[in-house]
Amino acid sequence: MAGEPQADCLFCKIVSGDVPATVVRDTPTVVAFRDINPQAPTHILVIPRVHHPDAASLAAAEPVIAADLLRVAGEIAADEKIDGSGYRIVFNTGSGAGQTVFHAHAHLLGGRGLQWPPG
Repeated sequence: MAGEPQADCLFCKIVSGDVPATVVRDTPTVVAFRDINPQAPTHILVIPRVHHPDAASLAAAEPVIAADLLRVAGEIAADEKIDGSGYRIVFNTGSGAGQTVFHAHAHLLGGRGLQWPPG
């Protein structure tokens, strides 16, 4: 059921503490941790504690949590000192867009030039 932890979800296991991660922020609504395969000097995943398969379903079901996720990403960008040089927040939705873990999450990327258009 949407919103409930899923036994087979890697990010639900990180939220519960069953899988370790290098956590940089832990709030009542989101957890943020360093990506294990970083694509930029700063690459942090910001995930909701509740399980929704993608950003659109999270926003539809829990708009306050979706807003918290974006707010926290901005706060982390400031903490990581990438807010002045620029950063990118990316939501991949669906396997064709590169989503590999079907738990809504944002990639916070920065610390180098980010070209446009991406990939």
